[in-house]
Amino acid sequence: FENSKGCPIWETPEASTQENYDNLQAFLKDIYEYSNTMQKELDVDEPIPDFLKTMRREGHSINQTELCKAARPHPEGLQALFPSHQLSQTPSGYVEPLLTPMRHPEFCQEGGAYNAFRVDYIIHDFERMCLNLKPHSRAIFVDMGASLEFHVSQGVPPPIMSLLNSFEKNGFHFDHIYALESTKADPNDVYKKLLPEKFFPSYHWINTGVSSDPKDRLNPLRSIISKFEEDDLIIVKLDIDTSQIEVPLAKQLLEDDTINKLVDHFYFEHHVQLYEMKHAWDKSWVGSVQESFELMNGLRNKGVAAHFWV
Repeated sequence: FENSKGCPIWETPEASTQENYDNLQAFLKDIYEYSNTMQKELDVDEPIPDFLKTMRREGHSINQTELCKAARPHPEGLQALFPSHQLSQTPSGYVEPLLTPMRHPEFCQEGGAYNAFRVDYIIHDFERMCLNLKPHSRAIFVDMGASLEFHVSQGVPPPIMSLLNSFEKNGFHFDHIYALESTKADPNDVYKKLLPEKFFPSYHWINTGVSSDPKDRLNPLRSIISKFEEDDLIIVKLDIDTSQIEVPLAKQLLEDDTINKLVDHFYFEHHVQLYEMKHAWDKSWVGSVQESFELMNGLRNKGVAAHFWV
């Protein structure tokens, strides 16, 4: 269990090699630059106009290359923010490398508990995602574990809202957001207090748990995702804190090529035996850090941009 510590690689060269440590420190500086750049875009009052709405209106006559340049965080493209060249690549564009502690590296710093819930280390290549769209594409978000009150008691905005806001600011307005949550909630609270009004037209609150049974209608991979097409933009988040359900779902996504070919991005908080998360995961963790990396890397090899969620 001692060997499952995820933070030492960020803290000392002795945990791996001097070269690895230097590369990680260079990448950490790049993350700061990326995060600051993306935050400036979020702070702008006017988001990038809805790419799909523009493409549907203009049809095939539109210059898509020029349209999608609006999502560049840097004039020379996303990669220009990462001089360390530590990015990974997927069909959805550049993404962050898979690293421990399976969340923002600043979680490893003293007093870094707040950083456990930050999602600004997750890298999105919005320009590439825009270039992958077709005028007939639909933008779909499937959220398994969709509580809008999660982390609020800790003074942290729900990470899912940060993610949805980032997509919206960068030109992606979801046609449908399927929000599945097993904890019972009063719909009046969901729609009057918790959910921003701008998401009302696309938001489907489904107040029931999910199933990992491939034949069960409450398995969203079967009942929702399989109903869409490869040209659609499909984003999936899985965080239900129940390993006996979510791990089989993640493995189903990996193994079923009729499903994984449809999914563009997958966010998963995989509860494995990671020392730094023992306080939160010890009652639900199953498997090792290595197994988690094999799962997430396997998904990336299948074309799914898999990210560690918080």
